[in-house]
Amino acid sequence: MTTVLLRHAAFMRLWLSGLFAETAEWMLQFALPVYIFRTTGSYTSLAVAIAVGTVPMVLASPAAGVIADRFDRRRVLFAVCLGQAAISVPLLFSGGSHALIYVVMAAQSALASLFEPTRNALVPALVGQDRLASANGLMGFNSNIARLAGLSLGGLVLGVWGFSSVIVCYLTALVLAAVLLVQSFGVHVERTHETPTGDWLDGVRAFRDPELRATGVTLALMSLGQGMFLTLFVLFVAGPLHGGDPEIGLLRGIQAVGGIGAGLLIAAVANRISAVRMMGLGILSLGVCSALIWNLPHVTIAYGVYVVLFALVGAPAVVAATGALTAVQLRVPDEQAGRVLATVFAGIAGLNAVGTLLAGYLVGVVGLEVLLDVQAGLLVAAGLAALFRR
Repeated sequence: MTTVLLRHAAFMRLWLSGLFAETAEWMLQFALPVYIFRTTGSYTSLAVAIAVGTVPMVLASPAAGVIADRFDRRRVLFAVCLGQAAISVPLLFSGGSHALIYVVMAAQSALASLFEPTRNALVPALVGQDRLASANGLMGFNSNIARLAGLSLGGLVLGVWGFSSVIVCYLTALVLAAVLLVQSFGVHVERTHETPTGDWLDGVRAFRDPELRATGVTLALMSLGQGMFLTLFVLFVAGPLHGGDPEIGLLRGIQAVGGIGAGLLIAAVANRISAVRMMGLGILSLGVCSALIWNLPHVTIAYGVYVVLFALVGAPAVVAATGALTAVQLRVPDEQAGRVLATVFAGIAGLNAVGTLLAGYLVGVVGLEVLLDVQAGLLVAAGLAALFRR
């Protein structure tokens, strides 16, 4: 199954374009908040910077879903890549202005809200439902290579060459992504002709389906926990582990190593397990691994130990994400996929933002150790909710 997909020219162009685009996004979404934190020393500023990179995704999602289902999806992806590149150019001449960084992060996030639902809505039309789970596994493999490259480069380039060099690398990756989207994919999807409001509401109404609604509850718990992680991870590495920018970037990016292996495995065996069970097992394992890592500094803070553990924890994250995405895709028709996926990604982004801001506020109230255990507990609860679904 994997070999067939690797020989699928249109799918591979989409795959490679996503690789470059996601690498760019991870690089920017990591480097800019860390730059804000290092220049202000404020936990609140860190949380706000991360939230600014996610909240616009929620606000733009209704339009994103409509656009994904109403227009040619390849052209939408092409326009997103060029748009993200254009709005980041002013950062090269800003002198590291915090205000401009917030504006660019917000605009970049709004455009990113188009990329994920559009790309994932395009996959079923390219490969068919019988190869969908395997294709999603390869997309997970792709995303983790991008995360490893983007986060590692973001930390390295920011720490060694500085802020402007991060922006140059970001622009280069986006241009490469756009070039791969110039040629047509040769697929046709029936377009919606409803009003924009009706289009968007179809994405929300789809969750009247009991299976989709149950998947949504699981994703809500997971997203809240993952939002907390975005803030707590930086504080964990900078605090108990005494790490700097390169260490934060490496440990965040190294999680992709386990994800790469998991993505390849899923691509080969995905059809042997239900999507919902895959999601539940992945989230539960992620929660258990997180609890272990958060409490390990009581035993050791040896950096090598955490490199290995954070590398391994990427595997259940990819299993969970692939299972959730496949569970949603299999429940909706292709012509409605963009709106439903936009609703899903908006919910994830919104709860990520809530978790991020909540963690930034509560860390000064209840302490880092307590919040780390709460975050792991939310993931365990989400995994159990999926596994014990009737």
